[in-house]
Amino acid sequence: MTTVLAIETSCDETAVAIVNNRQVCSSIIASQIPIHQQYGGVVPEVASREHLETINWAIAQALEQSQMNWSQIDAIAATCAPGLVGALLVGLTAAKTLAMIQQKPFLGVHHLEGHIYATYLSEPSLDPPFLSLLVSGGHTSLIYVKDCGIYETLGETRDDAAGEAFDKIARLLKLGYPGGPIIDKLAQTGDPQAFALPEGKVSLPGGGYHRYDSSFSGLKTAVLRLVQQLEKNNAQIPYSDVAASFQETVARSLTKRAIACALDYGLKTIAVGGGVAANSGLRKHLQAAATQHHLRVLFPPLKFCTDNAAMIACAAADHLSRGHTSPLTLGVESRLSLTQVMKLYQAG
Repeated sequence: MTTVLAIETSCDETAVAIVNNRQVCSSIIASQIPIHQQYGGVVPEVASREHLETINWAIAQALEQSQMNWSQIDAIAATCAPGLVGALLVGLTAAKTLAMIQQKPFLGVHHLEGHIYATYLSEPSLDPPFLSLLVSGGHTSLIYVKDCGIYETLGETRDDAAGEAFDKIARLLKLGYPGGPIIDKLAQTGDPQAFALPEGKVSLPGGGYHRYDSSFSGLKTAVLRLVQQLEKNNAQIPYSDVAASFQETVARSLTKRAIACALDYGLKTIAVGGGVAANSGLRKHLQAAATQHHLRVLFPPLKFCTDNAAMIACAAADHLSRGHTSPLTLGVESRLSLTQVMKLYQAG
């Protein structure tokens, strides 16, 4: 049984958790959303400073909540890529310092690998191979999960990520930040068939369309033109209907690609991760389509959809059980492909 304390500071949540294999012993998440709302989005320098002020408190709270001491911790981990460089440095430096002081192994974890492992926290029996649909503010990808650290990207967005599109549409409609939860709530009272919006497609050089890649820039432009036309006609903007129609289109697009990819590769399970995994429209569409095609679809609990340290600890625990550790010279990277995860580790 491997117990890991992990730190996650890739963006605007200061998170610390302790996980024993796939069982969460404690999970502390200090969100910065109220701070960044006044700016309409995350300000990297502000995020870094907030992490500095919160990190020691979060570590202490995680230990207290778990009722554990350092002798019961086997390793220290932290997100090292991808993310905001300044924010990542806070968590990585804290983890390295703890690893040296407590004389524990250190592991740097890829943020997206963490989102894949979020599903393991509620489904301990889940094992590869399976298809992972990662949908967040910065990423929209279909990943063939072959084993711990072994991934193949089968599909991705060519422009905006799904979560980014939600934020931009919310800003367009002057709904506030972050856009995902606001649009989801508004869509509950709207008509998803009110407006016919285009589902983005990615053309192939030889003709036809890519079965797995996504595009949301055209959809974003279509909503902009819709709003402009309504304003030009002095019509009252039906915000609930616009939100519902937009969400319906995104959910339908993601579902179509995930199902096609799973069927083509003979994968019976689809595990969804990332902030957009909390979206009710996506959950409804994907669950219905998966049932129709006799596939299993798994969503993490809502508290583990957004950024958290429990998913980072879970990934680190699996790597540590296989003898993988990271050198204390490991740095942070703003961008790093998920297929390069193993460059973060050295064999034990």
